[in-house]
Amino acid sequence: MMFVNCDDRTLITKYISGEEKAFEVLLLRHKDRIYRSIQMKVRDEALANDLFQDAFIKIINTLKAGNYNEEGKFLPWALRIAQNLVIDHFRKSNKVKMISESSSLKDDYNILHTLKLEEGTIEQQIGRDELEGQVVELIDHLPESQREILKLRIYNDMSFKDIAELYDISINTALGRMRYALINLRKLMEKYNVVTEY
Repeated sequence: MMFVNCDDRTLITKYISGEEKAFEVLLLRHKDRIYRSIQMKVRDEALANDLFQDAFIKIINTLKAGNYNEEGKFLPWALRIAQNLVIDHFRKSNKVKMISESSSLKDDYNILHTLKLEEGTIEQQIGRDELEGQVVELIDHLPESQREILKLRIYNDMSFKDIAELYDISINTALGRMRYALINLRKLMEKYNVVTEY
């Protein structure tokens, strides 16, 4: 195949100048690695395929717009685009779950399950619903790095190993951010007088 011996930088230059086949070579060269990086994080074949397609659409659009400026480092750049799409997906799914969190009585994604609130009277249930809503709102006041890890852990039930891989950080860093998130959440609950017993 034409261009098969070209390096990534040459392929990108040729593609930008109108040689569509150059991109096919680039895609064939890196698609398995990029797909695996997505699949490892989302653990869902259909979703991984969708995000993979989205990643390559974004890569093509960025190249065609002339906004690619990391010459010779195509793979790390492409992997970063894929990772950002995975993170965006989890952020969007968190928003959906947060809506159900504050409006649903189910305990599937209930941050308050650790508070051991018992089912009780109507007044207690109303108090519990209000408390859930307040805690969900307080999470949004946390620093972004802590907020994202807290949401992935609680709403997506992701392991610290998976979170560490998703953000390309060590497990200890992920654990540390979660610890600080919980400490700061308790401080916010105290600051805003959020009472956890009804």
